[in-house]
Amino acid sequence: MQRPALFTLHSLLLTVAVAGVTLPRVANAQSDVASVSLPDAPTPQQNVPAPPASTSTPPSSTQEQKKQPDSDEALKQAEKQRAFGVMPMFQLVNGSANIPPLRPKQKFHLMFKSSTDPFVFALVGVIAGIGQARDTNSGTKIVTNPDGTQSTVRWGFGQGASGYFKRLGAGYADTLDGNFWGNAVLPVLLKEDPRYYRMGTGSFARRFAYSASTAVWCRRDNGKWGPNYANVAGNFISGGISNLYYPDESTGFEKTVIGALTVTAEGVIGSELIEFLPDIQHHFTKNRQPKPQK
Repeated sequence: MQRPALFTLHSLLLTVAVAGVTLPRVANAQSDVASVSLPDAPTPQQNVPAPPASTSTPPSSTQEQKKQPDSDEALKQAEKQRAFGVMPMFQLVNGSANIPPLRPKQKFHLMFKSSTDPFVFALVGVIAGIGQARDTNSGTKIVTNPDGTQSTVRWGFGQGASGYFKRLGAGYADTLDGNFWGNAVLPVLLKEDPRYYRMGTGSFARRFAYSASTAVWCRRDNGKWGPNYANVAGNFISGGISNLYYPDESTGFEKTVIGALTVTAEGVIGSELIEFLPDIQHHFTKNRQPKPQK
């Protein structure tokens, strides 16, 4: 994928900087546990003995069971999350130490849901249109004919409807490949959580640094944090696969490495959006709320 040299250099520097960020701990979610007080046992009447105390369930144990979230229910709630009612934020989790890990089937389900949302197709279509206007992944080259003469020919996706749909297909294939490997297959094999745990509180600098670090540092199924192998490796794998459907002049090992690092850096931007978009949305919706009438 062709990108301006300045943007590529910026992305590479951003990726290196992200790798050196120290991960702040995710803010623990506050949980309110209501205390339960049981009434005194009634006085036995007509010689009927009271139930033995050992048969009653301790209130604290019962409450902990009720407080324990269900992974299926949490996933259903996550799939309803959208910024401004349009942009899907299915992988957003407001940091909680009690949220259960996703099962392998759920990771694939979340990947499929995130890859087939109408917003994704619309976004890829817009990017394909921009690529069409810039004539990316196309160009001209001089070839030598059998008779020894030289001529100039075009290569790549070209223009017109054919060129647009080639860019559209390649762009969506990039999205699908990245999600398939980085958010499903590798997280299942490496036991990593593909969701984004939003900090939501604290200073802007602290939240910004935390969000950027999630490109290379993630939460695992056991609740601990470690290197985000799935995200980085998934970008390299999808970059290698893209050599199959991009023009020859846009492929190669060097372009694959640069593309993978660039996509990793672009993932930082996506994480920042997930971290701060809810704040922006809350600001606008709060201002639009009707004022109470006196």
